[in-house]
Amino acid sequence: MTPLLETRGLGRAFGALQAVADVSLAVQPGELRAVIGPNGAGKTTLFHLVSGLLAPTSGRVLFRGDDVTALAAPARCRRGISRTFQITSIFPELSVLENARVAVQLKAGGNFRLVGGRGVLDASARRARDSLGSFGLLDRADALASTLPHGDQRLLEIAMAVAQEPALLLLDEPTQGLSPEDTAATVAVIRRVARERQLTIVLVEHDMDVVFDLADRISVLHFGELIAEGTPSEIRANAAVQTAYLGGLD
Repeated sequence: MTPLLETRGLGRAFGALQAVADVSLAVQPGELRAVIGPNGAGKTTLFHLVSGLLAPTSGRVLFRGDDVTALAAPARCRRGISRTFQITSIFPELSVLENARVAVQLKAGGNFRLVGGRGVLDASARRARDSLGSFGLLDRADALASTLPHGDQRLLEIAMAVAQEPALLLLDEPTQGLSPEDTAATVAVIRRVARERQLTIVLVEHDMDVVFDLADRISVLHFGELIAEGTPSEIRANAAVQTAYLGGLD
């Protein structure tokens, strides 16, 4: 089976600092992959390389078997790659519905026509409402995004990405700053939406309970290098991972 996402020898240097070094991984359709590692391991840089926000200094990114290394982020989004960010990225002065609708229209190439564009606006609103409904936010559609509690703002950002109907969803620390109750609710929503929409998800996360609960497979980065891959049980038992990151987790 052709991987949905594949990186081959992917690297990114910032001067003398090698943030990502020769990373080769393959993510299969429908998989929920977690990427873990200590602070500074290169996880977010890897996301930037996959989503097109950064250009690699070595290696390639393949999506659905096609080389997309030279494509900018908007073009990759239109191909089916959407992402969230470590710091919540929403439009606080727009309504919840407008946030999701803008995300849909951005994928379509930024078509914001107000004259003669009723069909575009109606279609984007339908997709936005559908995504908000999946995340339990439809009853807040007319509220300003800034008035949502932090947990719902994180869900809104994910809903914005899902409204773009991606094949691959990159989630950068989706539970950061959440209470234990909001974390559990977010994990449940991610699992359900991934199943219902047949999404492939790559997740960067520091909360190991979340990682071991959600992930089918785990990739471990350390100083920019991929040091281990495997199922949650294999990663728990990996001595190199124990030394580098998990600190003796049994």
